[in-house]
Amino acid sequence: MTATAASTARIAALALSSALALCACEREMRRFETPPDNRSSARPETPRTSTLQPAEARSDAVRMPAGNGEGYEGNAYNVAQGKRLYRWYNCGGCHAQGGGGMGPALIDDQWRYGSEPAQIFSTIMQGRPNGMPSFGGHLSEDQVWQLTAYVRSMSGQLRKDVAPGRADSLQANEPEAARDREPPRPGAK
Repeated sequence: MTATAASTARIAALALSSALALCACEREMRRFETPPDNRSSARPETPRTSTLQPAEARSDAVRMPAGNGEGYEGNAYNVAQGKRLYRWYNCGGCHAQGGGGMGPALIDDQWRYGSEPAQIFSTIMQGRPNGMPSFGGHLSEDQVWQLTAYVRSMSGQLRKDVAPGRADSLQANEPEAARDREPPRPGAK
């Protein structure tokens, strides 16, 4: 190998490792400030579609999503926080470990109210008829986006390096990172 070829190989290796380091930083980055889109108040509001709420009932309207949750699904910390919130707010009481129960399954390809992050955000904020509580005002919008990202990871919609790699409950399912992507079928069920 000539000196020029060796130098070129070192530069290429350095550029590759720098690119990988930058990607890894975004994957693990923790945000301690609310993204500007969630702080703005100039967004349309919509009424709740469920009277069920996780605590004292609120009668105010909930805000529509700002964007499509950009920045949440590519970040492993946000998805892990969503998984923690899923447990804390007993989402598993209806959806089990994603396989469904009283509520619909979240690990398959069927999405009654849509599979896009903004549609899932609206479902969590507004609630849905027949049992889905409205979490609007009970969770911050950041937390709802984190939950949205986790819900999408349950059916393999996120990158494998971002989705949780282990099950944390006693009724362990296959880890989200090991699940195959289910192509969404909107309106099914």
